[in-house]
Amino acid sequence: MSTAPNADGGDEPDDQLSQAEADELIDEIERRRSLQGVAAVAVAAIGILFSVFQLFLAAKSFTFTVPLPLVADWEISLQLLQANAVHVAFALAITFLLFPASTGDGFVVRTLGRVVPALRRQFGADNPLTRAAAGLRRGVRWAFLDPEMERVTVFDLVCILGAVLSAFYFLTEFAEIQNMRVFGIDAGRPVTAIYTFLDPILGGVPFVSEYSYAMALGVIGILLVLEATRRTLGLPLMLIVASFIVYARWGYLINSGTPFLGLLAIPELTWPDIIQNLWYNTENGVFGIPVTVSVSFIYIFILFGSFLEMSGAGQWFIDLAYAATGKRKGGPAKASILASGFMGTISGSSIANTVTTGAFTIPLMKRSGYSPEFSGAVESSASSGGQILPPVMGAAAFLMVQYTATPFREIILLATVPAVVFFFGVWVMVHLKAVQEGIGGLEEETVSMGEHLTRGWFYLVPIGLLLYYLIIERLSVSRSAWFTLVALVALIAVVSAYSEETRGRLLGVLAAVVGLEVASYTLAGVPVTGLVGGAGAGLPLGEAVGVVAPKIGWYMMVAGAITLLSQPNLDATFLDLNPKVTQTTEAVGRDIDSQPARLGVFVVKSMDEGARTAVPVVIAVAAAGIIPGVISVSGLGPNLTSLLLALSGGSIVVMLLVTAVASIILGMGMPTTVTYIILISMLASPLVEFGIPLLAAHLFILYFGVIADITPPVAVAAYAASGVAKSDPFETGIKAFSLSLNKAIVPFAFVLAPGIVLLREKSNAAELPIRDQYRVVGFSDLAELSYSIPEILIPVVGVFIGVIALGATVIGTLYTRVDSVSRAAFALSSLLLMAPGLLSASVFDLLGLVGVTLSPDALLLDLALRGAGLALFAVLVIQNRRKRDTGSSEPGATVAPESS
Repeated sequence: MSTAPNADGGDEPDDQLSQAEADELIDEIERRRSLQGVAAVAVAAIGILFSVFQLFLAAKSFTFTVPLPLVADWEISLQLLQANAVHVAFALAITFLLFPASTGDGFVVRTLGRVVPALRRQFGADNPLTRAAAGLRRGVRWAFLDPEMERVTVFDLVCILGAVLSAFYFLTEFAEIQNMRVFGIDAGRPVTAIYTFLDPILGGVPFVSEYSYAMALGVIGILLVLEATRRTLGLPLMLIVASFIVYARWGYLINSGTPFLGLLAIPELTWPDIIQNLWYNTENGVFGIPVTVSVSFIYIFILFGSFLEMSGAGQWFIDLAYAATGKRKGGPAKASILASGFMGTISGSSIANTVTTGAFTIPLMKRSGYSPEFSGAVESSASSGGQILPPVMGAAAFLMVQYTATPFREIILLATVPAVVFFFGVWVMVHLKAVQEGIGGLEEETVSMGEHLTRGWFYLVPIGLLLYYLIIERLSVSRSAWFTLVALVALIAVVSAYSEETRGRLLGVLAAVVGLEVASYTLAGVPVTGLVGGAGAGLPLGEAVGVVAPKIGWYMMVAGAITLLSQPNLDATFLDLNPKVTQTTEAVGRDIDSQPARLGVFVVKSMDEGARTAVPVVIAVAAAGIIPGVISVSGLGPNLTSLLLALSGGSIVVMLLVTAVASIILGMGMPTTVTYIILISMLASPLVEFGIPLLAAHLFILYFGVIADITPPVAVAAYAASGVAKSDPFETGIKAFSLSLNKAIVPFAFVLAPGIVLLREKSNAAELPIRDQYRVVGFSDLAELSYSIPEILIPVVGVFIGVIALGATVIGTLYTRVDSVSRAAFALSSLLLMAPGLLSASVFDLLGLVGVTLSPDALLLDLALRGAGLALFAVLVIQNRRKRDTGSSEPGATVAPESS
């Protein structure tokens, strides 16, 4: 059986987190409510509707039909702005239900809480003023505060109403919105003209009749996005976004003649101009490119990951990792790396990945001999890598597709090598740590790889299909995800109905369903379900088969459901659904706890969990979209580029370091998507102006945004891991950052040597705009050995060898312990092997300061420096091995009896 502890807690060790404890830890870190009763049902219902809405968009795009039994079908045709508005409204509604406005421990609440005690001391408890203030305090607490994080407040309901009214306006008054694009937002009608029943109540109020309803809703909508941002992502991001809005209004007050700062001066904008561009625009603002990407790509992939996780794939991947590495030196830590990489294909969240995988891997690492801090560091470091690992790569990859106009399959190709380098680097470090501490593999019996693959091979099918649709068929991202999701549900339906007893029946039912469909198309030209409306002209048999074949996934679902209904007490032989599915089924009613019920709950629960996972991402991209919106409407972009180029002094090293530090600082405690959107809006153009390929610049920003998750003092992923490992959070963050150092060096390597990410300068680059001068290499480029060997193969091999040298530097061990001088030499060899261009560019910049200018051949210099790094590395390795063989290592050093 599997080496990882059971998910249901049946044989958990004492230090093993249960599913409930893991969920509670995630909720604590993300500050989510624990709702019960009606509120919990409301969240689930809205989440399921959100997922259904997105599934319709994925399957049918913006025009689709909703089948309504006993009445005419409902035809829906949405514009992009309407779809984006509904998307954000769903996220806002769930946010205000799941995340409290305040728990009473904030600065503002504590300050106001002193008013009543002060009045009581001054005037006495029975004074009317004191009593009035006390009553007002009770009312405010009832309306706004949720100290126990378990109830929905009046303020939450008001916010939800505002989100609903905004979405309703987009759906019902879109013609007016289109007119406003020509005549301005002030041309919109007041609320009393749209809802005439309000005229007797509000018609005489000057403010209401003075401003258009669109203007009011725009202001309310932006404020709701800011409030949702504060709840889900924290006050700092809300203040950053709000400051950009303030800047858009009053940035014109900056004197354009002021050195450097004058470049930030902008034309004067009015509030109607700002609101219209930030709320009623699909190019920029709240409903701009980031939300469009969320609607088209991000949500459906999150939903795919949710279905995969609820199917039990997460636990299977963890067990697969233990089957592959459990008996090796440092096996539990290596299994953690593999499991986190596998889970990265399911979850784009560093926190969720850390807690979900770490609940199983961290206790085993601790028991094998790794310290709690190191165990948490390994898990958080590897889990943060899920966002850079193809094919899913988290939400930022889809934003990269849109912002760079690059097919997703090319993003996958260019991101593969650096992602593999990162996981290989962490693998090397945990192996060297195992050598240093004498840590072996698991003592428990592990299942063989072949046996484990036989039991759950079908979990790999959806990922293979996804790659097939994206790379071979070259379908769009959303269509690829949709087809893969259908295939996944079909597989789970069939596997849940499969057993030795039912396999013949299952095959017969599937053959019957497909046969009936083919017969119906052959005789009547319509599916079986369409016979109710009358028959038409039949199709030739070959055409009928051609119509039916692409729908095989749906027929598999039907066949699985029919088979299960015929034998509801079936125990699926190969399927172990996520414990959440079983728990939800039992919560609904133990008397319906059967395999058909579990299959139905699996589908519904997957949609619910997908919505909950997606909400923070949707809020993040909606809020972050305001920043490029302000940059666009104010015309700040070119000036900002000029400012950054001036501040860098023309040094590419300075520009890269500024970008890296800004990415880490801004990314602390924030989703990678937010960091990416903000920084590519401000820093991508300056990087490209330095000659860095556009895709490499975007990937550089993404990598350092991910590093922020494990960088102290915030280090949210490391903090989550420390909660599981029961370790010191800061020390865990320090170790996680050190384990991820190669993730900080590799971006410098590929922006200075684009061949590492398979980018090549076009032959006519001099004639093209600077952002279009590079392309992803093809097979013909690889076959051109005079190019591929020096510019792809040697740099890639150098990076892989360099991370071994980096591992010896960080851990202080190779074959045996490494002294301080050798560690410094290993560090130099690592830099020379991985990013020699960073060292040479720094030297040239320093020489330029004293008036010395050198112009060597860049490729020859790169190869020479890598050769020097390799020679230094070889000498150090030989010395360290001799030190081990002669027994002159320091006390406590251990020898590796086997390879990694």
